[in-house]
Amino acid sequence: MADFDDEKQNKQLDDLHKSEEEQLVAMLAETKYGLPYVDLSRLGIDNEALRSISLQDAMEMKVGPFKLSGKNIFIAVRSPAEELLTKLKKDMEGQNLAPVFYMASAASLEKIWNRYKELSMAENSQIGGLEISSEILRETAKNIKNLQDIEKLVSTEMEKSQTHKISRLLEIILAGAIAIKASDIHLEPEKDRSRLRLRLDGVLQDIMFFNLDTYHLLNSRIKLLSGMKLTSKIAQDGRFAIMEEGEELSIRTSLIPGSYGESIVMRILDPKSIQIGFEELGVEPYLLGIIEAEIAKPNGLILVTGPTGSGKTTTLYAFLRKIYSPDIKMITIEDPVEYRLAGVTQTQVNLKRDYSFAEGLRSILRQDPDVIMVGEIRDGETAEISVQASLTGHMVFSTLHTNNAAGAIPRLTDLGVNPKIMVSALSLSIAQRLVRKLCPDCKKEKPVTEDETKILKSIIDGMKEEGKDLAKHNINPDAPFKLFTHAGCEKCNNTGFKGRIGIFEAIKTDEQIEKIMPENPSEREIKKIAKTQGILSMRQDGLVKMLNGITSYDEVQSVVDLKEE
Repeated sequence: MADFDDEKQNKQLDDLHKSEEEQLVAMLAETKYGLPYVDLSRLGIDNEALRSISLQDAMEMKVGPFKLSGKNIFIAVRSPAEELLTKLKKDMEGQNLAPVFYMASAASLEKIWNRYKELSMAENSQIGGLEISSEILRETAKNIKNLQDIEKLVSTEMEKSQTHKISRLLEIILAGAIAIKASDIHLEPEKDRSRLRLRLDGVLQDIMFFNLDTYHLLNSRIKLLSGMKLTSKIAQDGRFAIMEEGEELSIRTSLIPGSYGESIVMRILDPKSIQIGFEELGVEPYLLGIIEAEIAKPNGLILVTGPTGSGKTTTLYAFLRKIYSPDIKMITIEDPVEYRLAGVTQTQVNLKRDYSFAEGLRSILRQDPDVIMVGEIRDGETAEISVQASLTGHMVFSTLHTNNAAGAIPRLTDLGVNPKIMVSALSLSIAQRLVRKLCPDCKKEKPVTEDETKILKSIIDGMKEEGKDLAKHNINPDAPFKLFTHAGCEKCNNTGFKGRIGIFEAIKTDEQIEKIMPENPSEREIKKIAKTQGILSMRQDGLVKMLNGITSYDEVQSVVDLKEE
């Protein structure tokens, strides 16, 4: 009984000391430092706040971030010296956060520091921090050559004990996706299982299924890494980064709630994937010459059109890299900035701070850049400013959502751009689609059907009428048509395809187009006049690529209507 009383007494003394310390800190906060006091034994710690300061720095400075509200970061400090507060203010402003300081006891700080440990983020707690090392990923990737290797490694790991299994599973999934050049990872919960899929060359490939327990653990792990709220059941976006061969791979994570749980998509933004040479885009030589001449001019508006996922941003980045020079100023406004370009000032839309495409463009113009890239023209205001910028000595590149190159002119008119001004501003409108390239190691010839022959002949007849040189495109109209299809081998993950290429068309604002622009022409009228420019339409470019064995008939048909011009 005595032991029990001793224990009880010690606890009472301990509580008394703690209470006295809290009272002392509260008094000092008010009378000496003029700071508010906080007792964190009665408050929860916001996990999101911890990512603003690493545990090591927090312990060294005797501080602890405990709440994040919008841009405000609430920080508890033990001893609020002016030098310390100045340093913290500067550090937080560097993260676009506004610090609010509170004075707290040692016990309150201990509570914050213990929370870091619970989150297993002691070593790397800043936003974008990842505990998975690039060395581990590289080692894992050595054993992955195709989709089947990922499935095999995941299955082997699933058979092991629970300890560290989830971290290892995520390492295998990430390493595998990077090794086979997948663009994104999908984790989709179903009624009694969860599906893992990878997007390869724009097409989702099933890898395997997990039990729901494993899915829930992966879900929590991915949320922690991506800086998301663990308990939230609303749609969330986050990110983290991996260093790979000296380059930072950014992983953008998106979660949306579904019937059976949250669907997770991790998009892998590999800087190498957009470092495509200007000549490797797949633009045929005649159009390539026109584009090179237009982008080298000191001013003008060049638009790239097409649906989401058609490679428009990659094309614009290729333009920027092609004309880059240290003696010209290039600024972009994007939503979001996905890839970093050396020597280019890149800014990002932030609607919370009223920094839209239109507002960003206005700010950019104050810096008098030579070249401006606008991620997308979505509204009349952005369209108007882009057009005005091109008329006042700037080269402007942007994207627009239309189905073809001819649609750019009516679309700008719909957005309120004066057609008379557009005549002088718009230099070139380009439309593009992406198709998968046939694997050169396993592609095979296929019989050409009657329908296919009829369609191919119709396209070739159109090219002859327009005076296009078929021989330049390696096409003999008198020889039987040769088409190829996919087979599948180890080198292409048994998909039959390896990489993607663009199918393009463009309309140059020449004298004839200028004449009809103020008359509010239809797409059909614009197309009719553009046929005389000698540029291949998307149907014709698709035909050239399939007859030369670069892609298949079905791939082109899936993105371009081959029957209608």
